[in-house]
Amino acid sequence: MSLFASKVLLFPYYTLLKLRNRAYDKGRRKVADYRSYGDRVISFGNIAMGGTGKTPHVEMFIRHFLDKGKTVAVVSRGYKRKTKEPLEVQVDSTALEVGDEPLQIKRKFPQVRVFVDRRREVPTEQLVNPPLGDPVDYLILDDAHQYRRLIPGRSIVLIDYSRPVFKDNLFPFGKLRDLPDQIKRADTIIITRSPGWLDEWQKEKVRTANHINPNQRLYFTTVDYLKPLEVFEGADGRFIYSQEAIMFSGIADPIELHNFLTTKYAEIYEVKYPDHHLYKKGDVKKLARLARKHPAAVLLTTEKDAQRLRLIEDACKAIRTRLFYVPIETRLIEGESDLLLYESHN
Repeated sequence: MSLFASKVLLFPYYTLLKLRNRAYDKGRRKVADYRSYGDRVISFGNIAMGGTGKTPHVEMFIRHFLDKGKTVAVVSRGYKRKTKEPLEVQVDSTALEVGDEPLQIKRKFPQVRVFVDRRREVPTEQLVNPPLGDPVDYLILDDAHQYRRLIPGRSIVLIDYSRPVFKDNLFPFGKLRDLPDQIKRADTIIITRSPGWLDEWQKEKVRTANHINPNQRLYFTTVDYLKPLEVFEGADGRFIYSQEAIMFSGIADPIELHNFLTTKYAEIYEVKYPDHHLYKKGDVKKLARLARKHPAAVLLTTEKDAQRLRLIEDACKAIRTRLFYVPIETRLIEGESDLLLYESHN
């Protein structure tokens, strides 16, 4: 399809987004404003549809705040959960009840309170300004840049290094979920999946490509892949050191994981599923057949996929002894300042 044709088809969607954002910009819609709380209320979001690494960045901030002895809470919509009512996530919750990302955060940081609520301003008010008890030191709003009914104290937008937003297009002809000029509402931009080192010329090139203004703080992060961990108890760790791997995932963009695994395994057999894929017994049977074909191969997936696989633990008996997930952590690239990233904006 030509560029002109795609723009014609996208015009109604573009207009709707433009009008919606203008209504909020002009103050025509009611909002809950938390700018006076400064860095205590932090929003993470993106302009593109998934794949920018919001959850690892939320976890990076959580680790930092916990290391400082602060209390932290997270509020999320709970994407693709099957429940509708507001819930506080528990360690023994399921991905069906609360969504895979909130569940992953809760299981990794049990001391952090995690909530899923479509109306995010409700738990936000209860956590930062409670009628009884102590307020939480830091509240993180996960995937909230498009949730314009709430204005955070600090707004962080993530952009993939390889996909400048102004060179992309609105879905379904591109991966944008909002108009690219909406990055202007963020005070901080993080360029994710960056190379391990960038000079000042390269950084300025990225700033220009994404129309990032001088008043916005700009940071670059990269991803570290950690040693695989068992999805279920009793997995045989010797499989991790195989020369073959069966990689499967239901995430927006598995290319980085694939590239990493090619440095560890001589042969990679990849199975792809849609983002946030809800695994069924048939999926496991397909993986089991592939595993029988490659009896020495380890089965590797992502941490988010592991949350969904645990919903069908009984169906995974045939592969559970060699089933592992690869944890990841996000970090600032060499030369970036940890102090600046968490500096107050008050």
